[in-house]
Amino acid sequence: MHRLFATFGELSSDAPVMDSGEMRHAKVLRLKDGEEVELFDGAGHSRKAVYSAREGRFAAAGPLTEAPRSAFPVTLFACVTKGERWDWTLQKAVELGADAIVPVVSERTIVRIPAEEAAKKRERWEKIVREAARQSDQVWLPRLELPVDFAAALDMAAKTLCFAGALVDPPPENLLPAVLSRMAGTGGCGVSAFIGPEGDFTPGELEALLRIAVPTGFGPRILRAETAAVYALSILSAARETFTPNAGKGGKWK
Repeated sequence: MHRLFATFGELSSDAPVMDSGEMRHAKVLRLKDGEEVELFDGAGHSRKAVYSAREGRFAAAGPLTEAPRSAFPVTLFACVTKGERWDWTLQKAVELGADAIVPVVSERTIVRIPAEEAAKKRERWEKIVREAARQSDQVWLPRLELPVDFAAALDMAAKTLCFAGALVDPPPENLLPAVLSRMAGTGGCGVSAFIGPEGDFTPGELEALLRIAVPTGFGPRILRAETAAVYALSILSAARETFTPNAGKGGKWK
């Protein structure tokens, strides 16, 4: 079934009227008269609607439903990479169920985002996020933060159980056993992965990061930054899906 993004107000109407961008997308899909689609607002609400080819509009075809947000959020802290690599990272983060994405600018981050361009950048990134959510059957959009500097990102990551890919001596345990052994003690605060830039963290950044994060290995291979993000999110999301949090009491594995 095709999916279209709509506001909550549009979902609440029996004759929803989407914006011009979504209507263009509907035309690209070449919807047939009487074809059913799913409308979603990215905040957990969705509703079935039927398309009228003759009138070029939709009519509600079912009740408004609401899906709860995960009680155990997964956050990606990732230093911004160049061009299409960052777009790809955003897309895959949505597909893997990230609840929040925090773009980070560290000392060795190649991409620099002037303050006056940050809002425009995020607008473009939000479009990528919506399209990925539409494709991957998500009803919740991840919270996409404005780009933050490394110090601000650390303050945010410290509120979660944070795992960071880090080259330390002796070598750290792999991410998977690190997550499995620590997840039950979080009390439902959520988990995060912190991914560095193409040139890695500076020694000072790594020292500061490891004060609030668990150092972990991402396997025997050297991964690009965007691949490391997918590797980490795959493990965190899979672990989350087999874990039931219990605030204040840790949780249990399903």
